[in-house]
This record gives sequence, C-alpha cells and structure tokens, in this order.
Amino acid sequence: MGKVYFKDKIWMGYCIILLCYVIATWIGVTVYIHIDGALWLRVLVADVVATLFVWIISLLFQNASIYDPYWSVQPMVILTLFMVHSRNYGVGAILIYAIIMFWGIRLTSNWAYTFQGFRRQDWRYDLIKERTGRLYQIVNLLGIQLMPTFIVYLCILPTIYYIELRSTFHAVSLIGLSISALGTCIQMIADLQLHTFRNRNVVRSKIIRTGLWRYSRHPNYLGEILMWWGVYLTILPNHNELWYLSLGAIMNTLLFRFISIPMAEKHLAAYKEHYEEYKKETRMLLPFPKKQ
Repeated sequence: MGKVYFKDKIWMGYCIILLCYVIATWIGVTVYIHIDGALWLRVLVADVVATLFVWIISLLFQNASIYDPYWSVQPMVILTLFMVHSRNYGVGAILIYAIIMFWGIRLTSNWAYTFQGFRRQDWRYDLIKERTGRLYQIVNLLGIQLMPTFIVYLCILPTIYYIELRSTFHAVSLIGLSISALGTCIQMIADLQLHTFRNRNVVRSKIIRTGLWRYSRHPNYLGEILMWWGVYLTILPNHNELWYLSLGAIMNTLLFRFISIPMAEKHLAAYKEHYEEYKKETRMLLPFPKKQ
C-alpha cells in the first residue's frame, strides 16, 4: 500500500480546523479581555487577531480554505459569548440570537458537507493565486480573510449592540426577524436543491434549472443578503440613531453583487452548457420569472 498523506484524510482536516478555531477563539477572547476602548473597537481588534492566527495556519498548510468556515463560525462564537456575558435573555435578544445560530449552524454544516480535505482549496483562491503571483499571500490575508472578517463583523454589530444595550422587544422588529428567517430558509433550500442536482448529474456541464434555481441564478446569495438586512432592521425600531450599523448589510450586498457573483458567473460560463442563454432567461437574484 502506498503512503497516505494527511492531505487525503478528510477527518484529519476536520480535526485540524477545529483545533485551529478553538485556539483562535481563545486568542480572541484573551485580547478582548485585556484591551481597553469602546465595545466596537475591542470586538474588532479581537476578531482581527483571531483571523491573523487562522491566516498563519493557512500558510503552514498552504491552503486558504482553512478560513472558509470562519464566515459562519465567527458570528456564533462572538454572539454566544456576548449572550453569556451580558445575561440578556430578553425575547428580542433570544429570537435574533436563535436565528443567527440557525443560520450559522446550517451554513457551517453545508461547508462540512462539501469539505474535501486539504488536497484542494476553493477554486476562487486558486484563480487569485494565479493572477497575483508573489503577492498572493498578502492578497490572501487582506482580501480572502480580513475583508470577509470585517464585513461579517459589521453584519453582527447591530446584534451586539442590541444585546449589550438590552433593547426592548419591538413588534416592528418581527419584520426584520422574518426577513432573516426567510433568507436563511432560501439559502437552505437552494443548497439542498443544488446538492441533490449534483448527486444526480455527474456531467459537470449541466445547469441546474429547477426549484429556486429556475428563476434565480444565485438564490443562495440572495438568502445571505436578506439575512443581514433583516438583522439590521431588527435593531432599527429601538435605535434608529444607529443608522450607520446598516454598513454591514450594505457591504455584504456589494461583496456579493460586484465580487462573488461576477467571479462565479465567469467561472460557470467557462464550462456550463448554454450559460449565456441561462443568464438571459433567469434573473440574477430575485426568484421571479423574467419577462422575455
């Protein structure tokens, strides 16, 4: 039998990433406890330091995808710590926390389902590496890891303030909660439909045109966008003076609209049959029939 390297052992990849994230959490909490300053600044600094640790581990294993679950794990860890620390168990805090936990667990589970070990990394990172050459590791740190960390940090900031300020539950907040729940459900349904399609079709060139994907080219991205607009709208009735907390939802929308979607569409157009025709017949985000 030939020698099997750890890169081929998916279970070892899970263990390494789990250990990495446990240590990153400990580092982040330690930094948060030992620095002074405004709440938003302390959380940001701790989050950035934790990300730097994940980046160092990605250098050691030469795989930037070690960062991939950080997008969904980061909010769950931070908000759980804040819930415990603040002991705010009001109706509003519990509901928004529950929705974000549901979103995070589902998205992390989706990552775990598609994880293939360290033998490969996200195709987007390979493309960036090819384009940037010697500057790749700097781009990896700033673009692949720190930028998403910063965006998700901004996305959860409204919830952090909602919990810390002990905001009273407002009936209008149900609108925001409903939008976030809807976004998470859209993501879940879209991902399940995509996994089912891929399991049934071994031909990579085929395009999924059933379910939500029949009317939207990126229903999973739509769900992510709705998720964080809903979170911001939840805090708005109580703290409309904190309008700047909408920056997270805005930047998240811009990230998907002008970076993630164009990269995905260029990639898909290279090997999917009749993709240009699909684009003409199907909306980018909103899952409604497109007038011809």
